[in-house]
Amino acid sequence: MVSDLKPAEALQAEIQELRGIAVDYQLGGHPLNLLEGIDLLCLSGGVPTDLPVVEEARWRNLPVTNDTQLFLESTPARVVGITGSSGKTTTTTLVGRMAGLAAEQGYIRRAWMGGNIGNPLLHDLEEMQKDDLAVIELSSFQLELTCSSPQLAAILNITPNHLDRHHTMEAYRKAKARILDFQTADDDAVLGWDSPETRSLQTRSRGRYSFFRLGEKAWDGDGAYLQGGWITVERNGQREAVAAREAVLLRGEHNLANTVAACAIGVAAGFPAAVMAKAIEGFRGVAHRLEFVARRRGADWYNDSIATTPERAIAAIRSFDEPIILLAGGRDKKLPWEEWAALVRKRVDHVVLFGEAADLIRRALGEKAAGERLHSIASVPTLEAAVYQAAELVQPGGVVLLSPGGTSFDAFKDFEERGEKFRQWVVAMKDGDE
Repeated sequence: MVSDLKPAEALQAEIQELRGIAVDYQLGGHPLNLLEGIDLLCLSGGVPTDLPVVEEARWRNLPVTNDTQLFLESTPARVVGITGSSGKTTTTTLVGRMAGLAAEQGYIRRAWMGGNIGNPLLHDLEEMQKDDLAVIELSSFQLELTCSSPQLAAILNITPNHLDRHHTMEAYRKAKARILDFQTADDDAVLGWDSPETRSLQTRSRGRYSFFRLGEKAWDGDGAYLQGGWITVERNGQREAVAAREAVLLRGEHNLANTVAACAIGVAAGFPAAVMAKAIEGFRGVAHRLEFVARRRGADWYNDSIATTPERAIAAIRSFDEPIILLAGGRDKKLPWEEWAALVRKRVDHVVLFGEAADLIRRALGEKAAGERLHSIASVPTLEAAVYQAAELVQPGGVVLLSPGGTSFDAFKDFEERGEKFRQWVVAMKDGDE
């Protein structure tokens, strides 16, 4: 049985995709009687766990699960699970690249990559074997329903996020930490040393643990860190330099941290340093994450649509020394904007606000104070209008940065659709006054 809040006429493409499969559709709502005669309730990631139908299922002692748990309990492959408030897609992609190279060189049979990154991997279960390695990105939405842990679990960082869903920081922290809760003494945990929230979770791990940090090593044991301008790994007391920091092609200190994290995970996974180095070489990141789009009007335009929190936007802003026109807005996630506002006033030249959160963000920015860099704040109704407003403001040598700080759900299906539309509008823009 499939149940969705949307009516049938809004789901024709999805229904067509399932043609030929015996499915009973309950559309336009989640009535409690849909629980009659079922064996378990499987929630999509975007479905809150406090819905009446979910609470009723629990009252009836029906299992409540999701695709992640089904995969974890079914796969014969060793699983590397990666979570964090930011950086997990870039890190997962780089670790997946390492795993692919390790498979090519015979260290593992086959590498798989998926999870929250787009492919749930359930479709591939029949092809998986015990000598394979599956690298999966895990969100707090997925983890809050799991009762299994990956054999190698990594938590990059924990900072305020998704409080519109989890309501409290404690509930969000608890959801993230579940990635460790079901590990055994034979399993591995990799934690971010520079995040106190994450570092403190070492007592939660029953197995081996190691760390990574954007600085010199400060712990005993395995991990990855920066030493003398080189990404360095340590394994069983032996140190190896993997790559110079200049080899990391991604902009921003946060992406350097993601690369170091990937190397720490690589150590725990058993990848040789040469495999890690080759994976870093030429890696240009993932779409919608500080993605260079085009040069227009003499300026570089960047798509950071993934930045759905003020903190992620802060990391993007810090990646540039050039004059910045910042496009910010979308839908607020009930997160604090004060630190973001203080940085914007110091580091950004013009802000163009759009979407539902525009008025809230304008209030957070407050009035311009003497000596601050911010020259102007404009508000427009849509992202498309924000692009054209930025085109009027931009000067050669500058940067136009879409790093919204809010979600896309006020106007788009998801952050990817928002980023694609931004890219289309920029690429189609006339490069001058003709």
